[in-house]
Amino acid sequence: MELTFSKWVCAFLLCCWLYFSKGYSVEGLRGDSKVKAVNLGGWLVVEGWIKPSLFDGIPNGDMLDGTEVQFKSVTLQKYVSAENGGGMIVTVSRDVASSWESFKLWRVSESEFQFRTSQGQFLTCDGVGCSISATAESPSTSETFFIERNNSRVHIKLKSGAYLQATIENQLTGDYPGTPGWDDNEATFEMMIVANNLHGDYQLANGYGHNDAKKVLQRHRNTFITTEDFHFLYRHGINTVRIPVGWWIASDPNPPAPFIGGTLEALDNAFSWAQAYNIKCIIDLHAAPGSQNGMEHSASRDGFTGWPSPDYISQTLDVIDFLASRYAKHPALLGIELLNEPSAATVPLDTLVSYYKQGYQIVRKYSSTAYVIICQRIGNADPLELYQANIGSHNIVVDLHFYNLFDPFYVNMSAADNIQFIYKSREDQLRALNSTNGPLVFIGEWVNEWNVTSGSQTDYQEFGKAQLEVYDSASFGWAYWTLKNDRKHWDFEWNIRNNYLQLGDSPNKKIFNSLMLLGLTCAWFCMHSLL
Repeated sequence: MELTFSKWVCAFLLCCWLYFSKGYSVEGLRGDSKVKAVNLGGWLVVEGWIKPSLFDGIPNGDMLDGTEVQFKSVTLQKYVSAENGGGMIVTVSRDVASSWESFKLWRVSESEFQFRTSQGQFLTCDGVGCSISATAESPSTSETFFIERNNSRVHIKLKSGAYLQATIENQLTGDYPGTPGWDDNEATFEMMIVANNLHGDYQLANGYGHNDAKKVLQRHRNTFITTEDFHFLYRHGINTVRIPVGWWIASDPNPPAPFIGGTLEALDNAFSWAQAYNIKCIIDLHAAPGSQNGMEHSASRDGFTGWPSPDYISQTLDVIDFLASRYAKHPALLGIELLNEPSAATVPLDTLVSYYKQGYQIVRKYSSTAYVIICQRIGNADPLELYQANIGSHNIVVDLHFYNLFDPFYVNMSAADNIQFIYKSREDQLRALNSTNGPLVFIGEWVNEWNVTSGSQTDYQEFGKAQLEVYDSASFGWAYWTLKNDRKHWDFEWNIRNNYLQLGDSPNKKIFNSLMLLGLTCAWFCMHSLL
């Protein structure tokens, strides 16, 4: 009787241990049961705000692709305007500048530019004496203009050599007689730079030109992330890196202009370094062809989002096929993220879900175990929308990005408010998502920064502690944004070295260790009860 009872106790304890240990584990990781990751942002996909000095050598660096400009006639004191935002004539007739009076630059060289309207058409002129219109759907020679600068004053010249002028009839024509000076004449305009926010791969490569950009990026890729960084991560308990890549990696070493080759070699190096330190890799397609969100980190040329088109989606699937076929059997691969931060405003949910389903099947063609990660849309999107999409049958992960930034909601929050928001709202959201019968939950980006301007070191430590405790409950894990950054609190290494972020045993790790102890106890009990 005693032996039978012992067998039942042993079986019960063993089942409990197996059940709970399975619930807290991610396949293939060392040490911790779930992902503790750092993003290698700003390395293989350029983000100028992470390392602004990359752009320091570009001539006319305030006139990169996507820069938004306005022109005001010094004689008429009126703004150049594309009527109806594009598709019609161009006038010099507005007293106040707004969207019709703003143009986005496409840079051809340091002094040659094309001008895109808010509706997407380009300014064009078909010869000397022409009236400028905004009717070209794509740019070529007739849509290319030279800009001569004298501080804020500019002349705009056609390829033929003729200068544009603002006529008394409020028209913009290409027939100014002779060469204008910098006095108040019809061919002189005040240029206002409204926004110069895009500093990504496109702006860097097209700004420098191929040869100089290649030198800048080779130096950056060889020094920004090295094997020593993986040693640092290993020593501080990080078991995974999330590595953003751009779509042009599939065409390496000679990607389409203006992109610069070399990212594939760097990614291969990262996998080798990761394997040496028993760290796993998540490949994150951060920049898709055409741009999935119009931001610099998606390599957008001018802020437009073109990705949802069928041609771009097909091209993106080819990139996923390339990455999956190359890395599926590599022992350091943990997963592939099919797309980073698609825009809710411009990427329809049904289009995205269809792409995710196709991407899942492509990864499964090469690996039955690699995690397939799908990112939530940014903007006005329901966090549950991907949990109801039935993307695939196993090892599916939804990536959520949690920042107490980028929204007016957080602007007036105190340190205590931010910390309470993490413990209450974020924790409730994760609890709800963890309980759904669907994909695993991944906090793929978060940072120990906020809108609080007077936060003390203790405040930051408490904020970081709150995020670590709450995000540790995500069923797949988390990834800090980012490893290195010129902005201190965004820099993971700086946070660790200066004790602003303190990585200790998470509650879930303690639970996991307790369950391991339970398993050992079970084994000991079984052995002795059966003797």
